Amino acid sequence: MANPLQSLIDTGTKLYLDSVEPSEVDKNLSYGAVGATSNPAIISGIVAEGNLDGQIESLLGEGKTDEEIAWALTDQLVSEAEAKFADIHKQTKGDAGWVSFELDPLLEDPSLNLKEDDVVERYVELGKKWAAGHTNRMIKVPATPAGLRALEPLAAAGITLNVTLMFVADQYHAAREAIWRGANGKVDPATFKSVYSIFISRIDVYTEKKLQLSDAAQGLVGLVNAKRIWKENQSFWADKGLALQQELIFASTGTKDPKDPPWKYVQALAGSDIQTNPPETNEAVAQSDLTFSRTVEEMPSQAVLDEIDAAVDPVKMHEFLMAEGIDKFAKPQRALLALIADKRKELSPTS
Repeated sequence: MANPLQSLIDTGTKLYLDSVEPSEVDKNLSYGAVGATSNPAIISGIVAEGNLDGQIESLLGEGKTDEEIAWALTDQLVSEAEAKFADIHKQTKGDAGWVSFELDPLLEDPSLNLKEDDVVERYVELGKKWAAGHTNRMIKVPATPAGLRALEPLAAAGITLNVTLMFVADQYHAAREAIWRGANGKVDPATFKSVYSIFISRIDVYTEKKLQLSDAAQGLVGLVNAKRIWKENQSFWADKGLALQQELIFASTGTKDPKDPPWKYVQALAGSDIQTNPPETNEAVAQSDLTFSRTVEEMPSQAVLDEIDAAVDPVKMHEFLMAEGIDKFAKPQRALLALIADKRKELSPTS
């Protein structure tokens, strides 16, 4: 019987899961996944199922605030996933088996009017706090102005980083250089690891709305952008003499256009680095009859590339997607806090 996900892994792709829901982690481990990631939207989905009501009730009994409960549950779920991937982390000497933990998205909420210097300081403080005592936890920091400034001190402290909310090459360059400045000479080159999450499908949603492209080019901008940054990343780290791979994470790989097959991005990026796919994307691939081959180096025709380069203004695209991205970044944390407030009323009406 064909095993589509195994054929994807055989091309050289590391399969990660965009969830820490326990049953999904177990299922995707059986598929060959070697890591996972978390965010507030994922935690909210798990809390909403009701399986954590006992833990929430206990935390309420300890007098915890809604925010303290949210982070306690996040820490618990990420830690449980880390335990399941621990053997993979050990077997690969740290090249895989990671679970990402996202720092507080409300630090980027524009309505709070926080000073950038204070946000940088808080990212460093929280990164150290949530990394402490964990061997296979990546700390996820957004590629915002404050997040980028926090990368160098975090890397210098020996914290393994996943830079997220990244759309364009300029963000990648700034992140890569900050992390390498922080780590070079301060972190053991045998254990240094960093990853850079390039968002893909959100770019294609943007171009569909904002740009007049031919049918041949529309829907390919996110892939072209990711593949170009991937090639740069390969070149940059090639001469650094590091034991572990410094990788791109191909993120936002769930298709948004109903006309596209659910494996559009999975198939187009097969062959290298990390794909962090939503559970439904991995499930769709698992149920398909696909056999993957290496495609990560393949690009559209020169005519399509020229059309994309003429039409896309990277600065405008970055500004739009970051404004939208920060909004999407902060809202799930507020939704999680609201959900826990509802649980408080349900589970402890007198609190």
